[in-house]
Order: sequence, then structure tokens, then C-alpha cells
Amino acid sequence: MGDYDDFNKKGYKMKQAQSSKLWTKDFIIISLINFFTHLVFYTLIVITAIYVVTEFNASQSMAGLATGIFVLASLVGRVFAGKYLDRIGPKRILVGSLILFVLAMISHLFANTFILFLAIRFIHGIMHGSITTTAGAISAELIPDSRRGEGTGYYATFMNIAMAIGPFLAMFFYANFSFTAIFILGIIFAVLDLIITIFLKVPQPKGAHRAKQGFHFKDFIEPKALPISFVLFILSIPYSSLLVFLAQYAIEIDLVSASTYFFVVFAVALIVTRPFTGVWFDRFGANRLNFPLLLLLAIGFFLLSNAKSDLSFLLSAVFIGIGFGTILSNFLAIAIQSSPPHRKGLATSTFFISLDLANGIGPYINGILVAYLSFRQLYFTVGAWMLVVIGVYYLIFRKKENNQAVNVKEQHLG
Repeated sequence: MGDYDDFNKKGYKMKQAQSSKLWTKDFIIISLINFFTHLVFYTLIVITAIYVVTEFNASQSMAGLATGIFVLASLVGRVFAGKYLDRIGPKRILVGSLILFVLAMISHLFANTFILFLAIRFIHGIMHGSITTTAGAISAELIPDSRRGEGTGYYATFMNIAMAIGPFLAMFFYANFSFTAIFILGIIFAVLDLIITIFLKVPQPKGAHRAKQGFHFKDFIEPKALPISFVLFILSIPYSSLLVFLAQYAIEIDLVSASTYFFVVFAVALIVTRPFTGVWFDRFGANRLNFPLLLLLAIGFFLLSNAKSDLSFLLSAVFIGIGFGTILSNFLAIAIQSSPPHRKGLATSTFFISLDLANGIGPYINGILVAYLSFRQLYFTVGAWMLVVIGVYYLIFRKKENNQAVNVKEQHLG
């Protein structure tokens, strides 16, 4: 009997170890899909405005429209992908969206009018939203609940790496080659994205159910993911000023050379700390990590607002990179943990819808502020606003973490 008991215990431990394994073939593939999809996005987003002004003699407002229409379309893609994930199936949506993603990327080479270019960007944006939402839902199924913070953190890191590499490649190719070369580079990334998807095995969602016919709020939005999505929204609106005005700010304070490496330093700082922060999230809980990270983000913007040298400018990138990059993955993990297991896809969609809305509204709001504030004052204001976000987060989540911990334990027992 003793040997039999030992055998059962060993079998149970082996099964438990397998169920908590993170770096599986499929998790690596879905993370690479996240990387290549965002690499295309960040490579093109940097040169879109320049391309429109140069090739179509468009105004700055039209250049802004060409950039913003992609974000709006991405929002549309997220909404419908979240609704039809269960009905159509994640793998079918992912492959279908990637095929259209590749075709839209190729179509950039043949856009000979501004209206046609806008239409292509709109279709491309829908596919981007659909791919990232579906991939996020698949990753949520692949990550063990016991390693939710760690796994979500690593998954998000692939996006953060793309955030650093994409703009760098775009500016390098723009300076040394042509817009056509940049589009061909994007096509290569998109094709690689599609190829690796063929080898992905998608798990069956737990408790999957088919969406009801018609339009119902809960078919598009997961209500339990709304609180953390709201905090992300009010955080990301001021944060978007970093992408919109950083280059102009660097010119104003004569730190252009340092600004070239800002997002590279941002990504490196995040990658170096990622092995620790994800584990700490799972071990100590969200609040013990998120409060210091929000404070770190505020400090980063205060440093940026007062930057007078390359060192202080890039040091702010370290604080902002660790702060925002880690918070983004932590908040996504909270959105998924807060929601029923069979609605992880909708929780992911809800989360990124709030991010898209913030990225769409943010540049407009920050543009209004810049009319009244200098760039230094703007970034100081953003730092101060991050302290307000800490207060909002505290009011919403001071009592929620214990309940979330109970929910995760119940999921494990189930």
C-alpha cells in the first residue's frame, strides 16, 4: 500500500508540475505572434504621418487622421473579435485575420491616393485589433492560474520589445532607404507572423459558450474587467503624451541624440526586471507591487520634466519603462483574474478596448494642454496625475485583492 500511495503522490506531483508549466511550445508561439504583430504596428506608426505629408502633400491634421484611423479601426476589431471568439473559434479568427493583415500590408505598396491609403489603414487596423485580442485570449488559456502574473508579464514583454525595435527600424530605414523598404519590412514581419500561427495548437476555453444572437452588452464587454480597465484608461490618456510629444520635447531641450535611445532603454529596463516582477505579482499580490510601480511611473515623469542631460533623460526612461511596462501586464492579469474562466477572451478585449480609447483620445487632450503648457510643464503635470491615479487605484482595489485571491484558489480547487 505504501508503494501504491507513493506512486499516486508522484503522479499527482507530476500532473501538478505539468499544469503549472509556462514555457510550452504554444506559449512561445503565441508570444512571438504578439511580438511580430506589434512590430508591424510600431514600425509603421512612426512613419505614417511623415509618409502622408511627403507622398500625398497632406496637412498635419490629415496626417493625424491617417494615424488615428488605425487606432479607431483596431477598437472595432477588438469589439467583434471578443464577441465571436467562441462562435467562430480562436484559431480560425487568428488565421483569417492574419491573412487579411498580410494582404493589407502588401496593399500599402499600391496606395496611390490618400483616400485609398486611409481605407487600407482602416482595414489593417481592424485586423490588428482582432489579432491582438484573439492572441491575448489564447495566451490567457495557455498561462497556468498559479503563474498568471509571471506569464502575462512575459507575454506583454514581447510587445514591449517590439515597442523598442519597431520605431528604431522605422527611423533607420527612413534615413537610409525609402518608404517602400519600410513597407517591405512590414510585409516580411506579417508573413512570419502568419507562418508561425500554423504551428499553434489552441486549447479549448474552459466553460466555453456561444455568444447570443443580436447585440448584448455582455457579448462585447466583461463587466468584472471594467474597474481595472477604467484605471488603465485614466492612466494611459496622459501617458500617450510620451509617444506624441517626446521627439518635439527632445528638440526643444537639445537632447535629440538621447531621444533616439529612449524606448530602447525603456525596453531593456523592463526586460531586466521582468523575471522578478512577474513572480512577485503571483507571490505577494497585485497591490504590493502596483502601488510602488505607479509611484515609480510618477517619479519617471518628474525626472523627464526636469531632464537637462542625456543621463537624466535616459534615467527617466528606466523608471517609466519599469513602471508602465510592468503595470500594463499586471493590470491585464487582474482583468483576467477578476473575470469568470470562460470569459477570459472578453476580459482581454475589454482591457485593450480601454487602452485603444485612451490612445485615441489622449493625443487630442494632450494637444489641447500643450497650447497652454510648455513640454516641461506637461510632463510635470503627467507625473502629478500619476499620483492621482494611485489614489483612484486605492479607492477601487483596496478591498478587492483578497476577493481575487479567493477566486483564484477556488479556480485551482475546481
